[in-house]
Amino acid sequence: MFVVTLKFSANKAKAPALMEGHNAWLKRGFDDGIFLLSGSIQPSAGGAVLAHNTSRADLETRVRQDPFVVEDVVTADILEIAPGRTDDRLAFLKV
Repeated sequence: MFVVTLKFSANKAKAPALMEGHNAWLKRGFDDGIFLLSGSIQPSAGGAVLAHNTSRADLETRVRQDPFVVEDVVTADILEIAPGRTDDRLAFLKV
């Protein structure tokens, strides 16, 4: 599984103009069964996505397609986690 952080860059002011495309990118991730959760990093620092059911290479490609990344509104960092122990409700993450 992966945690993707999308931290605002100096170009944060461009975000409102790109929000529709960013939301469509998020929707595709959920529709494709890759994204499990998305939300804001508080306070107003960017966003984060929990992803699974994909390879790191494929996720890197997907992240590069986010309009916020393309237009340098955010910088993306991908943290890969190999779950060793989970709550029963998250057992599906242990692959």
